[in-house]
Amino acid sequence: MDQGNSFDISNEFYNRALNSLAGGVNSNVRLAEAPHPLFYETAKGSEITDVDGNTYIDYVLGQGPMIFGHSPKFLLEAVNKASESGQLFAGQHLLELEAAEAVKELVPNAELVRFASSGTEAVEAAFRLARAYTKRNKIIKFEGQYHGWSDSVLFNTASPLSTPNPNGSINASAMSQGMAEASDSNLIILPWNDFEAVVSTFDQNGGEIAAVITEPIMCNTNCIMPKPGYLEHLKESCMKNNSLLIFDEVITGFRVSSGGAQKLFNITPDLATFAKAAAGGYPVSILTGKREIMSMIGSGEVMHGGTLNANVMSMAATKASMERLSDKEAQTNKKLNDLGGSLMKGLKEINARLELGMLIQGPGSVFAVSFTEGKEVFDYRSHVENSATDKYSTFVTGMMQKGIRINSRGIWFLSESHTAQDIQKTLSAASEVLESMAF
Repeated sequence: MDQGNSFDISNEFYNRALNSLAGGVNSNVRLAEAPHPLFYETAKGSEITDVDGNTYIDYVLGQGPMIFGHSPKFLLEAVNKASESGQLFAGQHLLELEAAEAVKELVPNAELVRFASSGTEAVEAAFRLARAYTKRNKIIKFEGQYHGWSDSVLFNTASPLSTPNPNGSINASAMSQGMAEASDSNLIILPWNDFEAVVSTFDQNGGEIAAVITEPIMCNTNCIMPKPGYLEHLKESCMKNNSLLIFDEVITGFRVSSGGAQKLFNITPDLATFAKAAAGGYPVSILTGKREIMSMIGSGEVMHGGTLNANVMSMAATKASMERLSDKEAQTNKKLNDLGGSLMKGLKEINARLELGMLIQGPGSVFAVSFTEGKEVFDYRSHVENSATDKYSTFVTGMMQKGIRINSRGIWFLSESHTAQDIQKTLSAASEVLESMAF
């Protein structure tokens, strides 16, 4: 099954890109790909092919958006047809209304909707809205969670471990140079899955806390599931304090269920942000929320704008995606979870047979693999302390050589285009790679 991968053309293109693109890429996340950022030429279904002709079963899926697989016919046809009428009107059109209505049908908290282009934009809008509605400034976020790259929130996503403060909070650590001085002043950073830290923080700072933002499943760090009752605890704490609960569903939205994690866990947040899978690979993000709160945008009290918001192509893709997710014959979410569950089961069996101490966790449609010597990972600290990232990097390289593309961050995404045959090929490759690795 080994491809004997050559990356000569990709290497040539990458060196050329270094002369015109900063770092040779347009997202710093892509710099982690080995042996260097690769160039891809075509993608169809569950497979992606690079410019050197190497074809891979793809579990990166554009970092998650390709929930239906690459180049699905129904999505391409919807976008192509819609774009014939125009691309950007700087005014309203029927498709954005139909897309919003379709989102409302699926998402429990979507009493009103606003569209944008990226997850970062949606989070910024949620923050502004939460502060305006509550007349407070502070927002609780959690260590190891990513909510976009803006100055207001890019803290402690992948920072060195520090000793928690007596109240359980963690000192802010900026994730980039050039961030505005004191931009962390309105953030409170806590460890996730820690009930007591939440209680202590609300006891000490309740009158200042506008909102809590959380990934309902900690997908950006090891796909950590919430402890039983934890999301309920966050909801109750916010309600008692007249603070808002914001779910960042940029990854979980429409993937873990048709209505996102809020439907899966039956916890309705005050506000929620979506992107990635919302349009099957086209650029769109969504802010959803309760009518009373979202109406502050509608009245103009809270500013939200964007030239490309609700453009024709993205709205056509969003509408088509929502219709596909609602299609009882397509059963997209069932396929994702069944395929992911089968792949997780197979990896766990390999792990048990070879006694590798791997951790495979997540809901199925998205999950994470790490080498922890069998130790539990329940928050960012336990992830950093227990995960052997060098072993995982070796695993990624070995899988690429066998035609399986997986994410360097440990997160695996499934699409409805993956097949049982893809799963078996993947498990066969994983078995060979893991057997060859020295533990």
